[in-house]
Amino acid sequence: MWFKRDLRLFDQAPLAAALNAGRPVIPLYIVEPGYWCQPFAARRHWHFIHDCLTELRADCAALGQPLVVRIGDAVAVLTALAQTYRIAAIHAHEETGNGWTYERDLGVQGWCRQQGIALHEWPANGVVRRLPSRDQWARQRNARMAAALIAKPTRLLPVTGLDPGVIPAKDSPLFGAVVPGITQPGGRRAGVACLTHFLNKSGARYIYSLSAPGPAEQHCSRLSPHLAWGSLSVREVVKATAARRAQLDAELCPDEYQAWSRNLSAFQSRLSWRCHFVQKIEDRPAIEFRCMHQGCEAMRPRHGDPHRYQAWAAGRTGYPLIDACMRALVHDGWLTFRMRAMLVSFASYHLWLDWRETGHHLARQFTDYEPGIHYSQLQMQSGVTGINSLRIYNPIKQSLDHDPDGTFIRRWVPELAAVPTSWIHQPWTMDAGLQQAAGCRIGDDYPAPIIDHQQAVRAARAAVAASRKTDGFRAEAGRVYQQLGSRKRQTPRRKTGARQTEKPQSQLRLF
Repeated sequence: MWFKRDLRLFDQAPLAAALNAGRPVIPLYIVEPGYWCQPFAARRHWHFIHDCLTELRADCAALGQPLVVRIGDAVAVLTALAQTYRIAAIHAHEETGNGWTYERDLGVQGWCRQQGIALHEWPANGVVRRLPSRDQWARQRNARMAAALIAKPTRLLPVTGLDPGVIPAKDSPLFGAVVPGITQPGGRRAGVACLTHFLNKSGARYIYSLSAPGPAEQHCSRLSPHLAWGSLSVREVVKATAARRAQLDAELCPDEYQAWSRNLSAFQSRLSWRCHFVQKIEDRPAIEFRCMHQGCEAMRPRHGDPHRYQAWAAGRTGYPLIDACMRALVHDGWLTFRMRAMLVSFASYHLWLDWRETGHHLARQFTDYEPGIHYSQLQMQSGVTGINSLRIYNPIKQSLDHDPDGTFIRRWVPELAAVPTSWIHQPWTMDAGLQQAAGCRIGDDYPAPIIDHQQAVRAARAAVAASRKTDGFRAEAGRVYQQLGSRKRQTPRRKTGARQTEKPQSQLRLF
């Protein structure tokens, strides 16, 4: 049983199939140095995985066979095991990951064919491999979510004389630079605790807190890293949420139930959208490297202004909410969705940086780095899909809307701690006397805005509009929609295919 992004024993189809064969099973995790050299990988991910592996090893040992950990290339590790043991079959989940993991899986498949070893790969969550048409996806995804959960095994038949190996330490140099803050605890028990807390307490204000960077920390589920690395399955979270709604329906008065139900319904929708976005990279793995819409490739330079990039990545743009969100993300490894979208929007439209350039930095910060979601969202928020309306976030409006009293800004940008609330969102508008009184000189203690918002938006809108007027843009957008677009809200098809979009092409939305 080859564990990848499925670090649990519960609802584990490959493990159940391996055990049903009636043979001893090697529960195996491979630490692959080649993966950890990639620009999207970071020690923060390993901290979370380490927690998961430590717990998984103990749980496996309690059933009779500790988790086996090996360090090296996957084919080399399997070859070494095959020299000592007769491997009848390898069971694993289908992994929808990066191009790197895709190539690795192809290598393992080739090795299995050469060795005459059966390789059984099982569907993961709601992602459908070799999907014939996007029109069929929702039905198949929902059928998988409705299927029964698979019980945790009661016993693992041990393999005698097998060294379980060492789980590399969190501070091993193999995993890159030191984490510049904290990492959310990993492991199945922590995941179950998060789920229980959300469904019984914090989720009561989920919708109302979803966009605000401070309250979101307390009222979002915080399940994303557990789903990304598989200490929980999407299916069990879907079922637990449905069961909680049914329980509340029986226990609460109609008004109380309606309030709770709205929050949990919104959460269920996001679980479905999660699978929807991972399906995109399953259907078109190249979106890790290339724009969904080919006509957008020339819209921005592949390598933008390095000064702008460094200021954005360091949280030194001169826009307080942008900088607070980036600093919070770098320290905590998590940020609520709207603020993530705002960071990408600002980098892409205001600073005119390419999504591939900024995407690696964000991937390294996110504890919940999930390739399918990551690259799809980068492209959506950068306006290069051809099938989504543009979202050019106004950083000042977002600041006023979601941190009106500046609490979050002051927490993460201490240079502005003494700035009055009336100036906290645009501190560069303070005169010299106010700056002196606040102990914050703009340009010295805290940077002036790196770019003018209105000028940047006008330039971005003009560049996007020019790109969309190029020959063949609409036809290509129709092709992108047919393969990757959501079918939840389908606009009427025109003969040109021009409006087969997730949201109207012509709309430039300024938040």
